Amino acid sequence: MNVKKLAVNIFTITILLLFFSVQTRAQEKRITIQKKSISLKEAFNEIERQTDYSIAYKKSEVDENRKFSISVVGVRLDKALDAILKDTGLTYKINGYHIILTPQKKKPEGNKTTLTQTIRGSVYDVSTGLPIAFANIALMDNPGVGAISDSLGHFAIHGVPLGYANIKASFVGYQPYIYRGILLTSAREASVKIPLKESAQSVGEVVVRPQVNKEHAMNPMALAEGRMLSVEEANRYAGAFNDPARLVTSFAGVSGTGGISSNALSIRGNAPQYTQWRLEGVEIPNPTHFADMISLGGGVYSALSSQVMGNSDFFNGAFPAEYGNALSGVFDMQMRNGNSQKHENTFQVSLMGIDMASEGPLSKAHNSSYIFNYRYSATGLVAAANLKYQDLSFKLNLPTKKAGVFSIWGLGLIDRNNVGALDQKDWETYADRQNVDTRLGKGSGGITHKYSINDKTYIKTVLAGTYSGIMQNVGQVDSLAAHRQVVDITNKNWNIVLNSYINRKFGAHHVNRTGVTVTGMIYDLNYNVTPNYGLDLPMENVAKGSGKNLQVMAYTQSVFTVSPKLSVSAGLNAWYFNLNKNRSVEPRLSMKWNFAFGQSLSAAYGLDSRRERLDFYYVVDTTTNLPGNTHLKLAKAHHFNLAYNWHISDVLHLKVEPYFQYLYDVPVQAHTSFSVLNLDSYYLDKMLVNSGKGKNYGVDITLEHYLDKGAYYLLTGSLFRSKYKGGDGVWRSTRYDRGYSFNGVWGKEWSAGRMKNDRFGLNLRLTCQGGEHYTPIDKERSKASHEIKLDDSKAFSKQYNPFVSGDLTVSYRINRKKVSHEFALKGLNVGLYTGQSGYFYNESTHVIEKGDVMGTLWDISYKIHF
Repeated sequence: MNVKKLAVNIFTITILLLFFSVQTRAQEKRITIQKKSISLKEAFNEIERQTDYSIAYKKSEVDENRKFSISVVGVRLDKALDAILKDTGLTYKINGYHIILTPQKKKPEGNKTTLTQTIRGSVYDVSTGLPIAFANIALMDNPGVGAISDSLGHFAIHGVPLGYANIKASFVGYQPYIYRGILLTSAREASVKIPLKESAQSVGEVVVRPQVNKEHAMNPMALAEGRMLSVEEANRYAGAFNDPARLVTSFAGVSGTGGISSNALSIRGNAPQYTQWRLEGVEIPNPTHFADMISLGGGVYSALSSQVMGNSDFFNGAFPAEYGNALSGVFDMQMRNGNSQKHENTFQVSLMGIDMASEGPLSKAHNSSYIFNYRYSATGLVAAANLKYQDLSFKLNLPTKKAGVFSIWGLGLIDRNNVGALDQKDWETYADRQNVDTRLGKGSGGITHKYSINDKTYIKTVLAGTYSGIMQNVGQVDSLAAHRQVVDITNKNWNIVLNSYINRKFGAHHVNRTGVTVTGMIYDLNYNVTPNYGLDLPMENVAKGSGKNLQVMAYTQSVFTVSPKLSVSAGLNAWYFNLNKNRSVEPRLSMKWNFAFGQSLSAAYGLDSRRERLDFYYVVDTTTNLPGNTHLKLAKAHHFNLAYNWHISDVLHLKVEPYFQYLYDVPVQAHTSFSVLNLDSYYLDKMLVNSGKGKNYGVDITLEHYLDKGAYYLLTGSLFRSKYKGGDGVWRSTRYDRGYSFNGVWGKEWSAGRMKNDRFGLNLRLTCQGGEHYTPIDKERSKASHEIKLDDSKAFSKQYNPFVSGDLTVSYRINRKKVSHEFALKGLNVGLYTGQSGYFYNESTHVIEKGDVMGTLWDISYKIHF
C-alpha cells in the first residue's frame, strides 16, 4: 500500500511541476506593443501572435473596436494584459493556454451592500375570492425575477431593490394584472392582494391589455364606477396628510370645503354630509376627529391611520347596488392584514402627535396575524392645551382550514376641546367670552367571516357595532360678568349591524352578488341652544328624542360579460326605514365597451336615496312641543354618468367623464330659500317638507401618469354647475357651485446616500378653483342682534373670489439593514391663498368685520420602522 501511495504522489508532483514549468515559460515570454491608436481586437491579435495563447470572450461583452494607446516593451504577459484591459471593465483568467475574458464584478463600497426587500402577496379569483395556484408574478423592471403562487395563492418575491416596484401577474385563462407603486423600505416588507378576472375570450382572439390596479375599484361589482384608493397615495400626495378625505380632493370632481381646518368635501357639487363612510363592509359614523363640529360632513383629521389602512374604494356617483343611503359619494375603506411571517413596528413623532403601530404573525403555520395603531395628539401631551384627541385601530386575521377566514377589527376615537373665556379687555365677539367644553367619542368594531361553499360560491358575513356620541356645553359671560349657559347638547347613537351576502360565479360570463343589511338603532338626543348668542338669550329645546328603530336593506347585482369587448351590470337595491315607514326601490345599471385596444366607453345610471340624521327628525315643533320632522321622506337622486378611457401608454391614462344628477324630495323649509343641501351647521332648528330639488352637472377630466422611474403626475379639471330649489320654488346656486376646479399633482423620488439605498422625495400640489357661493349679510339685523344675520331672500347670490392653494411634502428616507428612518416636512395651503373670507360682528366697535378663514398648516415628522 505504501509503495502504491508513493508512486501516486510522485506522479502527481511530476504533473504539477510540468504544468508549472510550462506556465512559467509562457509567462516569461516578453510582449512588445507600441501603438498610438490600436483597437482591442488588434491588441488581442498581437498577444496571440507573440505567444502561444488564444483569447476567448463573448462579443456582446467586449467592445472590440474600442481605440486606445499603448506602449509596453518586453513585459510579461500579465503586465501586457493589465495595460490592455485598463478601464475596460474586463478581467481575465488563464486556463492552460487559453485566456478567458469576463466583465469585472462590481465591489461594494466599504462594508456596505445594496439593500433589498421582499414583496409578499396573494393571488385570487376576483369573482369567487378563491386563491389561484401557480400564477406567475414577475417584476416588470426585471422580468427574470419573480415567483409562482402556491396552492393557497400566496407568493413571495425576495431580493427586490428598495424604492417603488411594479409587478405583473398572469395565469392561463385570466386577464393579466399590473400592480404599480409598491413601496419597499429596508425595515418593512410589502404586501399586496392581486385580483385576477377570468377571461371570456376564445382561443385565437386578440389578447386584452393588462388591468392596472389604479384604474378601477376593487369591488368586482363596480363595472364602470369608482376608483381604488391607494395607501401609498395617501402617504405620498402633497396635501393628503395621510387622510383619505384630503387625498381625494386631488381627484376630478372633488373639492375641499373647509379649508385647512376641515377635511369636508363636496363631490360634484353635493353637500359633504351626503357622503357615506364604510369600514370592512358596514356603514360607520364619519371616522374623523371633531367631525361635524367644524363643518358638517367633515372634521380635522381622519382617525383611520394609513398604518393600518388597506387599499380601498372611492365612488363619486352611480354606485353598485350594495351601496345604499348615500347621495354624494362613498368611501369603502378596508383594513389590511398584518404581516403573517415577520414582526414589524413603527413609531412616529410629529407636530400633530405621536403614532405607534405594530404588526406580525400570531401563527406562521396558519398565516394568522395582528395589526394595531395608536395615536395621541401633540397638544394632548401638554396639560394646559385645549385640543386633545386620540384613536386606536386594530385587526386580527384568523384563517382556518375548514371553517373559513375570521377577522376581528375595531376603530375608536376620543376628542376633547376645552376653551376658556378671554379676559374682558380682549373681548371682540361673543365667542371671546365663552367657556366651551366639547367631548366626542366614536367607535366601530366587529367580526367578519368569509366562507367558501364551493369553487364557485362564497358567503361573507359581518356582525358589527358602532357608537357615536357628542356632548357639548357652552357657558357665556355677559357684560355684567354673569354666566349663562347657551349650549347643552347630547347626542348618543348605538347601531348594531348585520351584513351578509352570497357571491356566486355562474361562469366566465356571469357573476352575481345578493345580500341583506339589517341595522338596529338605539339613540338618545337632546339639543338645547340659545336662539341668539349676541344678546345672551336663554336656551331653547331645539331637538329631543330617544328610541329604537330598524333599517333593512336588500340588494342583488349581476355582471354579465356579453363578449370580450362588452360587459353589462344590472342591480336592484331596496330598503325600509321603520321610523316613518319609508321605502325605496332603486335600480342600478352600467355597461362598458372596449371598442379599441386601450380605449373604452362606459355608462352608468343609478337611483340613490338617503335618510336624514336622526336629530333632524326630532326637531321640536314649538307649537306642539313634539318632534316635527318625523314625516320626512328619503331624499333621492337620479345619477347619470358617461366615461371615456384612453390608455395612451403603459403609464399614461386619460379619462373624460360628463355627468348629470337630478335630486328630488329634498327637505326644505316651506316658503323660504332654505334647503338641507346648503346646511353647514351641526344642528337644525327648522320644520321641513320634501318639496326641494337640486341638479348637478358637468364634466371631469383626468390625465394621470403612473409612478414610473420614481416620478408621477396627475392633472385634473372639472367644469360644473350646482343648483337647488328651496321652499320658495326659486332655483339658485348652491353653496358649492364653484363653477370650476383644477389640480396639478407632481412628485419625484431620487436615490441618495453612498450606496443609493436612501430616498429623497419631493411632492407638490397646486389647486385653483372658484369660490363658494354665500348669502349676503343683513347689516341692520346683525347690528340689532349683535351677531351675523343673513339676508335669506338673496340666498347664495354672491360668490367668493377664486383662490389658488399650494401644498408641499418633502421627505428623506434612510434605509439601513432591518431599520429605516424617515424625516418629512408637510405644508397645507402654503402662501398662495387669495379668496374666501369670513365675517364677524365686533361687539366692542359694533362693526361687521372681515377676516380670513384659511391659513397655512405645517407638520414636521420623524418616523422609524424596525
